[in-house]
Amino acid sequence: MLSWAILFLVVALIAGVLGFTGVAGTAAGIAQILFVVFIVLFLISLIFGRRRPTV
Repeated sequence: MLSWAILFLVVALIAGVLGFTGVAGTAAGIAQILFVVFIVLFLISLIFGRRRPTV
């Protein structure tokens, strides 16, 4: 998921440099949404992934 966010960020940067503001804005928005989803899933996995092994 983080790789997708980075990919869309790179697309947004390249589109911004080339002057495609609509594409850059859309790609940047998608990158932000994916990054937030990644952070939320990462925190959930940290909280619920640390369980004691049952004997």
